Amino acid sequence: QVQLVESGGGLVQAGGSLRLSCAASGRTSSMYVMGWFRQGLGKEREFVSALSWSGDVTRYADSVKGRFTISRDNAKNTVNLQMNSLKLEDTAVYYCAARFLGVTTTPGSYNFWGQGTQVTVSS
Repeated sequence: QVQLVESGGGLVQAGGSLRLSCAASGRTSSMYVMGWFRQGLGKEREFVSALSWSGDVTRYADSVKGRFTISRDNAKNTVNLQMNSLKLEDTAVYYCAARFLGVTTTPGSYNFWGQGTQVTVSS
């Protein structure tokens, strides 16, 4: 089992940057695939990015490619999402999620979720 806690959300102007962090706890947390999802008001939860525990496999939604970067530090049991060139449409609650092994991009395939952190982009 793993527990996840997100942090780093806030208010930022369009074109700015923000870094989200997710702290994972659990005896086998380094073996979990970590993912970031987001959900805007009135919208479905959507995939943002994911990273395997070894760091050799990454996935990005087309909408964030070239702007967002996912990384993890297994020694610290954390996963980060560096968000650059933020756009108004990036406004959402961002969730950290985890599953055992295989990298996937669908919310339903992830077993563990954090509480979410709000990211608001203004113009």
